[in-house]
Amino acid sequence: MEQAGVHPLLARLFAARGVRSHDELDDGLGRLLLPAGLLGAAEAAVLLADAIRDDLRICVVADYDCDGATACAVAVRGLRLLGAKHVDYLVPDRVVDGYGLTPSIAQRVADKGCDLLVTVDNGIASVDGVAFAHALGLKVLVTDHHLPGPVLPRADVLVNPNQPACAFESKCIAGCGVMFYVLLALRAEQRARGLYEGQPQPKLDQLLPLVALGTVADVVKLDANNRRLVAQGLSRIRRGAMQPGIAALFEAAGRKAVSATAFDFGFALGPRINAAGRLADMTLGIECLLTDDRSRADELARMLDTINRERRDIEGGMRDDAMAMAETLFAGGGLESPPAAICVFGEDFHEGVVGIVASRLKDKLHRPTFVFAASAAPGKEMELKGSGRSIPGFHLRDALDLVAKRHPGVLLKFGGHAMAAGCTIAREHFETFRDALAQVADEWLDEATLTRRIETDGPLAPEYRRADMIDTLHSAVWGQGFAAPTFSEELQVVSQKLVGERHLQLKLLHQGQPVDGIWFGHTEVLPARVKLAFRLDVNEWRGERRVQFLVEAAELPAG
Repeated sequence: MEQAGVHPLLARLFAARGVRSHDELDDGLGRLLLPAGLLGAAEAAVLLADAIRDDLRICVVADYDCDGATACAVAVRGLRLLGAKHVDYLVPDRVVDGYGLTPSIAQRVADKGCDLLVTVDNGIASVDGVAFAHALGLKVLVTDHHLPGPVLPRADVLVNPNQPACAFESKCIAGCGVMFYVLLALRAEQRARGLYEGQPQPKLDQLLPLVALGTVADVVKLDANNRRLVAQGLSRIRRGAMQPGIAALFEAAGRKAVSATAFDFGFALGPRINAAGRLADMTLGIECLLTDDRSRADELARMLDTINRERRDIEGGMRDDAMAMAETLFAGGGLESPPAAICVFGEDFHEGVVGIVASRLKDKLHRPTFVFAASAAPGKEMELKGSGRSIPGFHLRDALDLVAKRHPGVLLKFGGHAMAAGCTIAREHFETFRDALAQVADEWLDEATLTRRIETDGPLAPEYRRADMIDTLHSAVWGQGFAAPTFSEELQVVSQKLVGERHLQLKLLHQGQPVDGIWFGHTEVLPARVKLAFRLDVNEWRGERRVQFLVEAAELPAG
């Protein structure tokens, strides 16, 4: 890679992440996997092309997270680009409708007078919903990326890289990516029908900023194909070619689109869209991504920012309460470490935030974690809605499946994948579920798996401790499965103080030179010399750009 012109530091980082040649770094559109390899894409293209030709009414059924919102925007914008005149969408209410295509959702689609129902980022588990939609006379196209259950829905067409017999190489493509591929196949079908003879075909690459945002926000593995999708989206955003809603979200988050990174998607834009689905109505997020009116986009982005601030306040209180409950599971019982799995329930917990709180507890305790809240749905007061997050080596959905087999009737419904899952249980079965999950964790996890480990890229050469070098690092695509560079070495702590009551601000010596550091969410004092794991950032203040180490962990001396 160095011989091909890749910067030596980047070459070392890429090689450590499994990249073996310069060709693998080519993020051109021509290097994307072909739609022909995605099972069902060609049939979906025919179904959609016929619907557009016959002027049918199409309704997109979305999901209430960022991937679902971006997938919906990709579908609606893309179908309109390709000639559909009647495209509407519907997003389930987290509390009232639950997850996926339910019979009630199918009824609402039929009530709109639609002919074709298209799911995005959901539907693979919606056996009853698809059957009910068919009974209402609707055609159904399911596009999804989640793991299928033992029975597939009998949709007219099913597109999911994880369905049996699908040979598509990128099994971890997000829901927005699956819909983008369906649109590529649709355009190819229309081209084969002679629709674009003598005229330019619609440019679908304008949808890539939405695909990039949804891909990163859904925390799917950034394999080579996903990295290309994200890189293409970032490239367009950096040069100003993006939807007004994305531009408005960058501004609301105080981020600069001209220097956009995947980090911005995951920690700035994504949470603002997700907040709408957690606390309000994801229609706000989808409308922000669909509107071409800049003033309307700005208004919606500000609303999403306000909702996200509210979400952070709710999350903060829930996180503290949940952590206190988790600690009683071991500290109160005289144990030195947490049990192999954590399950907590709070009467006042908000159903829309349990997933984030579960993630925070999992990060803190390094245990598979479920957080439950009482269902807010009418007539469902005796049910608990839970969201779980896992650690490497513990497949959460498989664990739920085993719990369901061992304790029939405890899980009313469940779904998800290896690292994240959700379920519904009766309130009276909480303790049974908690103990059953802990038993599975005891059987599956050993001490090595339960020990937190941070993989790092080793020491940082002092000549790379520069703002322009950090800009170069940030220009690459990092994320799930292709970790952002993290360095580690022994540093001298010159001074340290708490800021904002929750963060440790540091003055460090790195290779004999002073450098700023901060450890977010850490309040314990560090020794004068300590081995730290840290990421690189640039802190801008009054026009001055200073290198800053973002501390991730410390290797403290024993005792």
